[in-house]
Amino acid sequence: MKLRDQIISTAKETISNEAEAIANLENFIDEQFTKAIEIIYRSKGRVVVTGIGKSAIIANKIVATLNSTGTPSIFMHAADAIHGDLGIIQNDDVVICISKSGNSPEIKVLVPLIKNFHNTLIALTGNKESFLAKEADYILNCYVEKEACPNNLAPTTSTTAQMVMGDAIAICLLNLKGFSSKDFAKYHPGGSLGKKLYLRVSDITSQNMVPQVSPDTDVAKAIIEISEKMLGVTAVLENEKIVGIITDGDIRRMLTDHVEIKDLKARDIMSKNPKTIDHNELAVEALEVLERNKISQLLAVKNGKYTGVVHLHNLIREGIL
Repeated sequence: MKLRDQIISTAKETISNEAEAIANLENFIDEQFTKAIEIIYRSKGRVVVTGIGKSAIIANKIVATLNSTGTPSIFMHAADAIHGDLGIIQNDDVVICISKSGNSPEIKVLVPLIKNFHNTLIALTGNKESFLAKEADYILNCYVEKEACPNNLAPTTSTTAQMVMGDAIAICLLNLKGFSSKDFAKYHPGGSLGKKLYLRVSDITSQNMVPQVSPDTDVAKAIIEISEKMLGVTAVLENEKIVGIITDGDIRRMLTDHVEIKDLKARDIMSKNPKTIDHNELAVEALEVLERNKISQLLAVKNGKYTGVVHLHNLIREGIL
């Protein structure tokens, strides 16, 4: 077999093995799972997630997902726990212990100590007959038949199953709490994701100049207004109401259609009924309007009054697009 073919074959087999194991997890969503979720949901404390080795890495990921979806959580390394970190656990906390075998030496030392605190202990394990499973209050079964590793040794499929079970926990709790996109935004203020969830049209327009002319403004002055405000557009206002818009495209069409422009007014070249958006809408909504109408600028309004311009370039700069 050629090297290329061997790589492709191995990769596909790995994905297939892990996909099959993940699909099988559906069979383990039972009453133990629902009771564990209910306990966490009703708890007044946090979720403390612990593990060792690769399971500790998965525990960190689960903690991050729980925190970002509204369930306060903290990671506790199983080895460090028996050397002082047990102080992390508070009275009302629920502890999730992750271990494929459920029989590692560190887990056997840790579990009785957790039980002494009388906290609810949830085992996330692939071995229902293990020490961890027998000592836990609830068992979340994430058994896998074999690892993707050809020697069936390196944690691969098993850690994937642990992570997926953690996601299932987080999303169940998210749904029970009615956790919305607005709630999500509170915990994700940074980066393009955060901006899509909280950045509003008014945040964009406040950074821009506000080009405007009247219907009787000379075309030459309208062109100067467009140029000076650097947005490629100006609103046309009459009695403080938007009656039209002049874009760079309107200017080009005017130059094509008219040899003499000195007597032209803004009303002669403006486009009527321009697209507008409320200043309080999310910036991502403005992007949808721009893309749907295949335009580059959008006029913002507040209570029907013109407040400024949202340009496609603004959204690109903010990382919305």
